[in-house]
Amino acid sequence: MVGITAVYAALLAGLFLVLSRNVILSRRRRHIAIGDEGDPELLRRMRVQANFAEYAPFALLLMALAEIQGLAPVLVHALGLALLAGRGLHAFGVSRTPENFRFRVAGMRLTFGVLALAAVANLVLSAGRAFDLF
Repeated sequence: MVGITAVYAALLAGLFLVLSRNVILSRRRRHIAIGDEGDPELLRRMRVQANFAEYAPFALLLMALAEIQGLAPVLVHALGLALLAGRGLHAFGVSRTPENFRFRVAGMRLTFGVLALAAVANLVLSAGRAFDLF
């Protein structure tokens, strides 16, 4: 069962839709259909959206796998909240002009932390089952 991860996936989907809307609106204002044509604001918005798309799905996958393997619900929630906060902080920081590196760095630290902890949780849970430890 991946009920907890599904909640965070839905919340993150909402954030992704907002980031996608920002790209679309910027494209419409500048009449740019493909690429960024050297427009720094559009490029920034595109990278914020792309960075989100690069990290959030993999983190959610690791969370879902850990949840399926029986990771304690409170830990799944902790991972989900950290991922949601991390992706939000990163998007906020990178979206600013000039860029706010404090938010960007905090967001990436949280995101990397979720990836690392979820990966370790999966390894520990898998090893426990392989060796009948849990």
